[in-house]
Amino acid sequence: MIKNRTLSFAVIAVVYALAIAGGIFCYDFVRARYDLSWQLSLLAADVFATVIVFLFSVIFGNASVYDPYWSVQPPVILLAALARRGGSPFAWVLFAAVLFWGIRLTANWCYNFKSFEYQDWRYVMLKERTGVFYPLINFLGIHLFPTLVVYLCVLPAATVILEGAAFKSICAVFLSLAFVAPIFQGIADIQMHRFRKRGTGGFCRDGLWKRSRHPNYACEILMWWSVGLASFFALDMRLPLLAGAAANTALFLFVSVPLADKRQSRKPGFDEYKKQTRML
Repeated sequence: MIKNRTLSFAVIAVVYALAIAGGIFCYDFVRARYDLSWQLSLLAADVFATVIVFLFSVIFGNASVYDPYWSVQPPVILLAALARRGGSPFAWVLFAAVLFWGIRLTANWCYNFKSFEYQDWRYVMLKERTGVFYPLINFLGIHLFPTLVVYLCVLPAATVILEGAAFKSICAVFLSLAFVAPIFQGIADIQMHRFRKRGTGGFCRDGLWKRSRHPNYACEILMWWSVGLASFFALDMRLPLLAGAAANTALFLFVSVPLADKRQSRKPGFDEYKKQTRML
C-alpha cells in the first residue's frame, strides 16, 4: 500500500493516462475494424478504459482508484470529440460547463484522497457484506455500472459536438444551470469540510445543508438534466438523449441517498433531523 500522498497522486495520474490512451486506441480500433457507429465505438472505448482502471484497483487493493473516473471521463470524451470534429461556440460552452463541473468534482476528490490508505466507506461496506463475491461486485457495481451511467450522461453533449447541433435560445437557460450546479456543489463541499473540521459530530446544518440532507447530490442531478435538456432542444427533442439524466437521477434516489441516510441513521436524532430537512 502506497502511503505517501504525492506518490499516490502520481500513480493515479499514470493509471488515468494509460486508461485515456487505451480508450483512444480502442475507439479507433473498433471504429475501423468493425465499422461501428461512433456511439458504440465510444461505449467500447469507455468500457475498455474502465477495465484498465479496474485492473489497477485490484492491483492496489483499493476500489477508490476508480473514484476520479466519474469526473475525468466526461471532459476527456468531449475534448476528444472537439479535437476531431471541431465545434461551434455552443459546443465549446457546453464543454466548458462539463469541464468546470469535472474540475470541481476532481478537486473535491483530491481533498479527500490522502493516499492509498483511503477508500470510500461504501466500498469497504460492500467488501465486508459480499465476501467472496466482492471481486464481481467490484467490477460490475463499483466500476462498470457507474461508467455506463456517466456514458449516457455525456452522450447528449457528445452528440451536439459530433453532429454539429445548432444553438437555440432555450439552450441558454440550461447552459446557465449547468454552470450554476457545480458552483453550489462547491459551496456545499466547503460547508461540509468546515463542519467536519470542527469535529462536533451530529448533523451538518450549515448553509445549503440546512435546507437539504444531500445538496451535493441535488446539484449533481441538476447538472446532468441541464446538459441533457440543452442537448435535447438543440437536437430536435430526441427523447433518448435524456436517458442519462434519468439514469443518474435513479442512481442517486435509489442507491446513493439510501446508503448515505442509512449511515447517518446510526447517529442519535436522525429521525427528527430527517423530518426537518428535505432529502434534496
